[in-house]
Amino acid sequence: RWTDPTYPLAATDVVAQHASCGVCLMHMHREPQTMQTEPMQGDVVMQVLHFLEHHAKALSALGIEKTRIVLDPGVGFGKTVAQNFALLARQQALLALGYPLLVGWSRKSSLAGMANTPLGPTERLVPSVAAALLAVERGARVVRVHDVAATAQALKVWATARV
Repeated sequence: RWTDPTYPLAATDVVAQHASCGVCLMHMHREPQTMQTEPMQGDVVMQVLHFLEHHAKALSALGIEKTRIVLDPGVGFGKTVAQNFALLARQQALLALGYPLLVGWSRKSSLAGMANTPLGPTERLVPSVAAALLAVERGARVVRVHDVAATAQALKVWATARV
């Protein structure tokens, strides 16, 4: 786990040494075994923003150009349903850092948390597409999705309507 920006990780070495390689910085609270049982506390947007800003600056200090860095707020990684939706509602704060944003709402349990009936992962198509569309509308440059065709169709409708 990278908590000290001077700690040499193999991945940062590869990115620093290969000019064509990009890097995606993703926020995750705690470790995979504990992140959902002990989610974040407080203002998630500011905590995620400070984490991503700190690590992006550390990469820049290693000589990695800003154009090679993408930020991911880590939807679902140690955050409550409300915190995940706060990240979407306040996505502009993350974009203010000046890096492209990647978001992965696809089939997340937070989307099931908004339904009146339980939804399994494969039943979350509509909320996944809606969340991806909202994220792009709010400035995300990359969306990680499971249902590529459905998401692409929705984005085509959105792009056509913007003309």
